[in-house]
Amino acid sequence: MQRILDPAQIEAFAAASIPRLRLADPGQFFGKRAARLRRLAANHAIGEYLTLMAALCEAQQHALGALTAVAAGGADAPGEARHRLAQAREYGMPLLPASGWPRDSRWRVTLAELCSHIARLDGFPTTVGKLCARLASADSTALEEQADRLLARSTAVDIEAAPFVMAALQVYWMHLTTTLAADDIRALAAGHGRSAAVDIPGLCPVCGSLPVASVVRADPQHQGYRFLHCGLCATEWHLVRIKCSHCLATEGIQYHFVVGGSEAVRAESCQSCRMYRKILYQEKDLEAEPLADDLASLVLDLLMTAEGYQRAGSNPLLWQSTAA
Repeated sequence: MQRILDPAQIEAFAAASIPRLRLADPGQFFGKRAARLRRLAANHAIGEYLTLMAALCEAQQHALGALTAVAAGGADAPGEARHRLAQAREYGMPLLPASGWPRDSRWRVTLAELCSHIARLDGFPTTVGKLCARLASADSTALEEQADRLLARSTAVDIEAAPFVMAALQVYWMHLTTTLAADDIRALAAGHGRSAAVDIPGLCPVCGSLPVASVVRADPQHQGYRFLHCGLCATEWHLVRIKCSHCLATEGIQYHFVVGGSEAVRAESCQSCRMYRKILYQEKDLEAEPLADDLASLVLDLLMTAEGYQRAGSNPLLWQSTAA
């Protein structure tokens, strides 16, 4: 007789057998996102903006390579960093917390490199060049304040500059993930000791940021598994399907799509909390990418707003002002 498992049993099985953590491949990550954005930009209503973000992602890939070369694989302040990592593992906290990690000036150097790259390109409005010049000459204190506000998801941010500042922070945090020791990664993936960070589905176990979207993977190792995707460090962590990624409810979950739109992108809504996030299905499109496809499906966001749902989290490539 076939045995039917309840949601708790399914989740317990998942914890024991499913790969729980996926770290991004820094060697090609931003380049792949850029290529996806360029394909999505063709004949798109916001194609010019998608093309600009593609150029920014290409600049990110170059900047990440430069940052890695300069750092030569070393961690920031090794002694202090190891102490913080040990504390994080002991108390079940994200290893590289977005709010609280002692950033050094390299992220601002990365921001200047991104702005310089974009400013040299032709075909974008003059406002883009002016923005790049403004950021390149900005006071370091002001930039650090903007970074703090963005990472804390404050509404008091420079909306125009936010995608560029977040792009630099993405490069910086992805580089930080490459400095993690194998023991740290294994502990996160397995949930060793008291560390429970990976068991908090709503927050990235590496940096504590909110997920942008979720993606049902189609590669052989992860086929059919759903992962939440961090918008800062690009880490992915497993969450069982048909479960709200915001309040963790398992009832009242619905899926919405735009007729005639991409079959790979849907909105997963929850009747309990009235929130939603996008969910991507790579079986429908192997090249579907969380941030790129989320950005290219803004019509779906308009549909969900009209239906009375609120978006859980935001896309770092498009910052919008919301009520506090």
